[in-house]
Amino acid sequence: MRLDRFLSETTELTRSLAKKALHRGEVRVDGEVIKNPATQVGEANRVTWHDEPLALVGLRYVMLHKPAGVECTARRTLYPRAIDLIELPKVERLQPVGRLDVDTTGLVLLTDDGQWSHRVTSPKHRCGKVYRVTLDEPLAGEALARVVEAFAEGVLLDGEESPTRPAELAMREPTVAELTLYEGKYHQVKRMFAAVGNHVVALHRESIGPLSLGDLPEGEWRELTADEIAAF
Repeated sequence: MRLDRFLSETTELTRSLAKKALHRGEVRVDGEVIKNPATQVGEANRVTWHDEPLALVGLRYVMLHKPAGVECTARRTLYPRAIDLIELPKVERLQPVGRLDVDTTGLVLLTDDGQWSHRVTSPKHRCGKVYRVTLDEPLAGEALARVVEAFAEGVLLDGEESPTRPAELAMREPTVAELTLYEGKYHQVKRMFAAVGNHVVALHRESIGPLSLGDLPEGEWRELTADEIAAF
């Protein structure tokens, strides 16, 4: 890897700022001041900037308990971002593995491993996502049976050309549902209930595949274990 790229990968420096740091003699490779940005470095080399050793950041896998009022986006908006809650080097490289709306709470996975993210989100892998849905109107009896059947068969959402994939619906309380989805269309949960004449008051994602929030407090995060990463 080029030395200027290595610096931009391991510090907050951009490539242009890395070249300036090199020109000023701030960077050493194996104890020697190096000014050439095209110098090749590898794992065997010891690179320091202002005498601080640098190391490449590997792939990261993070679980976040997202509060309401936080966006799953890379761009800065009026709301804080999910990555703003995570204290890791180069945190801006982490991408959400399936987004949640700004007012939706619950489990968000973030990673810089694109292949792993695809395995989690691809509908063909049937990775179920479980939501706790608070409804405006209670569901019970024949009305509930009709909605359960409709969701199991697939619902044609407004503006879509094909119905949703089969989803599983169960009621915990008259106005609190548990919905399991195997895909992730835009505002899907809200649109599905709107299609059957109901309104979502609150939405919380409890789990993605085998991963659940457990006792992770709202607003907190942790890195996944090796077994959790390998579960997908």
